[in-house]
Amino acid sequence: MAELWDDKEMLLKLYNVVRDGNLDETKGIIKSLPQALNLEIPDKGKTALHTAVTFGHEHIVEELVNQMSNDHESLAMYDSDGYTALNLAAVLGNWRMVKCMLRIDFDLISIRHSREKDLPVVMAIDFGQIEMARNLYYLAANKGLISQNDNQEIQDCATLFTRAIYTGTLVLSRSCAVGVLNFFGIMQLYEMKKIHDQYNELLSRMCEVVSESKTNKQLVDGLVYSAICRAAENGIFEFVSKMLEVDLQFIWARDKYERNIFMLAVLHRHEKIFSILYSRDMMTKYYSLTCLLDVNKNNILHMAGMMEHSTRVNQIPGVALQMQRELQWFKEVERIVHRKQKESTNNEGFTPRQLFTKNHENMMKEGEKSMKDTATSCMVVGILIVTIMFQVAFTLPGDNNRDSGLFRVFMISDALSFFLSSTSVLIFLGILTSRYTEDDFLKNLPRQMIIGIFTLFCSIATMMITFASALLIILNEQLRISIPLICLGGVPIFFFLWIQFPILKDMIISTYGPSIFDRKMKLKL
Repeated sequence: MAELWDDKEMLLKLYNVVRDGNLDETKGIIKSLPQALNLEIPDKGKTALHTAVTFGHEHIVEELVNQMSNDHESLAMYDSDGYTALNLAAVLGNWRMVKCMLRIDFDLISIRHSREKDLPVVMAIDFGQIEMARNLYYLAANKGLISQNDNQEIQDCATLFTRAIYTGTLVLSRSCAVGVLNFFGIMQLYEMKKIHDQYNELLSRMCEVVSESKTNKQLVDGLVYSAICRAAENGIFEFVSKMLEVDLQFIWARDKYERNIFMLAVLHRHEKIFSILYSRDMMTKYYSLTCLLDVNKNNILHMAGMMEHSTRVNQIPGVALQMQRELQWFKEVERIVHRKQKESTNNEGFTPRQLFTKNHENMMKEGEKSMKDTATSCMVVGILIVTIMFQVAFTLPGDNNRDSGLFRVFMISDALSFFLSSTSVLIFLGILTSRYTEDDFLKNLPRQMIIGIFTLFCSIATMMITFASALLIILNEQLRISIPLICLGGVPIFFFLWIQFPILKDMIISTYGPSIFDRKMKLKL
């Protein structure tokens, strides 16, 4: 009994010296107690090697591994969390430790987590260790550990790729796709534009590998369905479309809330993915997809009535335009669902329209405030121009020997400026007194704002023409003096364009531009 207690004390001391990085004392304890190499330290749930890896002491890891060179079982021991020492080094991203262990026993690269059953390369991806995943994949592919020879290896390859998609990191490899030795690299999907052709080719090959998983269990275990749903949620159109082209049955993939990929596309406002269902060809064959419900009895129109923090509507400038885009989504989804779906209630008793109103109440208020603030500011400018142009009409420049051509330009531009500014004031007044219902944000309010800003801009432009013609009349067309002054007078037009033109452009495109959905989209089946 005393001997057992001494061993326990020695193991605890070993833990402390390894934790502190003391190599000499570690060697001394191992020399006096050799069996400590393959014993779990009491109350710590790990061996000395696990401890050295955890605290990042590479010199101690090398020493312990060298002493365990003929003991595969000790190197392959699990800690209380289900990790081997190599698994632990992989998720911590320490490539030097991993190389040290693989140099002694390369079979460690194929030992899975005791509970999750994931390979080290997959665990490295899960923990965001991209360089580690690159190196491990290269070695595994080189040794033929990841290929297409049997069902398990097909599943490993599919899991590797789909887990990378699921965690937001794209791992593309010609080796994984066709079983050859050439690791292509790891990069974010959104950074693939520069190598778009290569990406499409590799993605096609990866999808072919996934398609080799014939059984539903392989697809579930390989997280293929989860990857498709996550891709739909994140708007990764290329992956979703390629997977559907490989096997259209993936169109029925659903997440843990029983939401299919099109419900997710609507929920997170990814128009390209939703356009796959929205297209005429798909609607005739898969209309039943619009009738599916999630766990809370929400249909696809309910999704249009919800607002997620990750929704892309936040990328649209201006709250009023965000509200308009939300209404456009709701109206377009409403067009394709059955009347029964429009009136169906979820578990909380809300119809889709009621849910939309509830979730967009704050956006409505902010949109109303934004429209009124803009209308008020523009109306002040319009009123100022009306006042000036009215007074100018009765304060004629020059003497009785006026040039008839310039004077005619002066009077016409003054009248136009007065008329346009008066029109803009009345339109902005109409915006201020509007009822501000939900549907007003779809067409009515944006249309009024477009006309109001445009007429105000035109009134400023004609006011500058009035100023220029008056200046030329007064100075008797002395161009050396008048031209610099006229250019200086054009500065307000420039500033107005700089401030208001982006708003005007966005409103015109959003209100009168092409639909955000593509009815002509076709998959290459």
